[in-house]
Amino acid sequence: MHRVDSRRRVIAAIALAVVVATGLAVHTLLADSAATDIAGDALYAIAAYLFVVLVAPRLSPVVTGAVAAAWCVAVELFQLTGIPLSLGAVFSPAMLVLGTVFDARDLVVYIVAVGVTTMTDAAIRARGNRRRQAR
Repeated sequence: MHRVDSRRRVIAAIALAVVVATGLAVHTLLADSAATDIAGDALYAIAAYLFVVLVAPRLSPVVTGAVAAAWCVAVELFQLTGIPLSLGAVFSPAMLVLGTVFDARDLVVYIVAVGVTTMTDAAIRARGNRRRQAR
C-alpha cells in the first residue's frame, strides 16, 4: 500500500502544480468576467481536493471530497466576516487563498467541481484496483 500512496502523492503534487499554474494564468492573463470567476472557483475547488490527497492519500474519494468541499464552503463563509478582504488589502496573495467577498454562486461551483473531481478520482482508483487484482 505504501507504493500506491507514494505514487498517488506524486500524481496529486504534479496535478496540483498544474491546477495552481492554470488558476494563476486565468487570474492574471484573462479579463475579469463571470466565466473567469467560475473557472477560478472550479480550479480552487480542484486544488483543495488535490491538496487533501497530497496530505492524506489513503482517504477514500468521498471523504477527500467532503473535506475539500468543507474547506471551500468554510472559506466562502469566512468572507462574510470581511477579514479576508482586509487581509488581502495588506497582503494581496491572501486573496488567492481566502478570496475577498462572499458570492453564493461560488458555493455552487465549489460543490459541482468537487463532485466531478471526486467521481473522477473514484473511477481512476477503481480502475487501478481492478488492474492490481488482475495481476
